[in-house]
Amino acid sequence: MMLGSMTEIELKFQVPAARADALERAVATANATSVPLRATYFDTEDRRLAAAGLALRVRKEGRRWVQTLKGAGDGLWQRLEHEVPRQFAAGAQPLADPALHDHTPAGDALRAALGDGVLLPIYGTEVTRTRRLLRGKGCVAELALDRGALRAGDRRWPLCELELELKSGDAAALVELAARWVQRFGLTLDVRTKAERGERLARGVRVGAAVKARPLQLAKGIGLDSALRQVVTNCLQQVLGNASDLAHESDLPPEHLHQLRVGLRRLRSVLRELGPLSQELPAHWAEALATLFGRLGSARDRDALAQTLLPALRKAGATELQLPVIEAEPAAQIALCEPSTTLLWLQLMAFAASPAAMQPTPDAAPAAPDGSTAEASTEPAPSFASASRKRLGSLFRRVRRDAQRFGELEDVARHRLRKRVKRLRYLSEFAATQFAGRRFRAFLKRLAPAQEALGEFNDLCVAQALFKDAAEDDPLAMFALGWLARERDDAIRRCQRELRKLRRATPFWA
Repeated sequence: MMLGSMTEIELKFQVPAARADALERAVATANATSVPLRATYFDTEDRRLAAAGLALRVRKEGRRWVQTLKGAGDGLWQRLEHEVPRQFAAGAQPLADPALHDHTPAGDALRAALGDGVLLPIYGTEVTRTRRLLRGKGCVAELALDRGALRAGDRRWPLCELELELKSGDAAALVELAARWVQRFGLTLDVRTKAERGERLARGVRVGAAVKARPLQLAKGIGLDSALRQVVTNCLQQVLGNASDLAHESDLPPEHLHQLRVGLRRLRSVLRELGPLSQELPAHWAEALATLFGRLGSARDRDALAQTLLPALRKAGATELQLPVIEAEPAAQIALCEPSTTLLWLQLMAFAASPAAMQPTPDAAPAAPDGSTAEASTEPAPSFASASRKRLGSLFRRVRRDAQRFGELEDVARHRLRKRVKRLRYLSEFAATQFAGRRFRAFLKRLAPAQEALGEFNDLCVAQALFKDAAEDDPLAMFALGWLARERDDAIRRCQRELRKLRRATPFWA
């Protein structure tokens, strides 16, 4: 019998080792069941399925066999799934049959990716799953604790994960239910699938490539609240894709932290510029994201200096120069594993998955961009295009004003200009599909170089502050300050040149 295709909605959490036994006792109540699961995942030698975001497995669940195909999902909690019962003789090696998924959306994707490739067993899982149904307000979920390991040849990767799969109800209710378990057991959200981790294990690595921002296509004329949900989803795909590796692995390349911060900056930009125009975005999200961003900041600044300015300084003659030691701060991993961070991610995911906004009520007044409280309105929220046009115009006016007098500004004001240019860039990219593409691309050709020049200037300022305290006792640090001063003058001229071009750019939203 072939089971129907479905979209699986599931939240997965990593369990702290110190809380695993207590969590198992909480899951294993009288109505829980425990079953051994042994799965083999199949792909071609050149990993065509993995490249297409597909996972094909054959799993023994107690005494029964099931073949499952999972399609590419949204990178957060949704994946297309199709299951087929299988039968194998005792002791036989299980093999996957792609034809069993034909005439389904996931099966069509499988055929397209597989082509003439030959399926081979690549990696597998051996876990004991303890599960039971859990009822919450507005949903029924399956609670499943997996303890065991991923395996690929002689390599093993321990697994201890809690999954909450939505069986009925809505996704926002699932989030509310999950939040209680996060607070109780210190769970950490993880959007990496077993298939992704197994593929890495088979290649002998623990982390994948850093996740970059995906292009966002918004329908013409889309409403503000609907657009904000899609924008938040788009930002979370980048944020959580990198945060999952950073929270659970060590010794990652600097690019993961950089892309996490880019994703947070994109999210903060849209919340700051368009959030006040919506009745549905709580103001405390912006503050919580700013706090988290600040805790990740110094580590990223130090990485940037080590990759760019430090090699240039050594080439200039300071061959033995080292970056000064700075006071220890909470590591990115610590910040990302805190329950408050996971709860923030869950709140944002619930917003992104919630149904269309209701009409605003008089006692739900939004905050204005300057921090004041706007007068409540019963009018529907504006379209995304009209809201973006207003905020882009306001941002561009302030950018042009400060760009004209960049040479006279204090560094604090120059840093503020840099942040506004970033917000202008991100908001422009989100709004691009609402306006003429040719005009947007022309505007971006002026905006991007200005942002890059301001970023290079900021790196010099950070380096100067870092070496300043060490200069009294370290001749190399004194040399670095002199070199940085010369570079700073050149960087100011580059900023002025690119900002002049940006000031003459034609607004694509006008």
